[in-house]
Amino acid sequence: MYRIKKTIEISASHQLKTNYATPCNRLHGHNWHITVYCQCEELDENGMVIDFSQVKRIVKDKLDHQNLNEVLPFNPTAENIARWICDQIKNCYRVDVEESEGNVASYEK
Repeated sequence: MYRIKKTIEISASHQLKTNYATPCNRLHGHNWHITVYCQCEELDENGMVIDFSQVKRIVKDKLDHQNLNEVLPFNPTAENIARWICDQIKNCYRVDVEESEGNVASYEK
């Protein structure tokens, strides 16, 4: 099994929609650290699981310097973002989303 890991930093804002009062219900921003894990049993014709730059482009093009409520069709919690990213990237099996130091959500297929 071949595996790669790519960490990307983005800046983005979001506003959570919860059924309880929290400061996170107000628009606020983070410098997010996103770690993408991909794997496959056979490398592609270029000898790669996936090109690191492709992973970076998929995440940054959609999410960097955005209001996530405006570009994602769901409540933009770290958990939901992790799953969405995993679904966008070929051979991805896990994504960790750190919205602030010590606050990490993971999604794994």
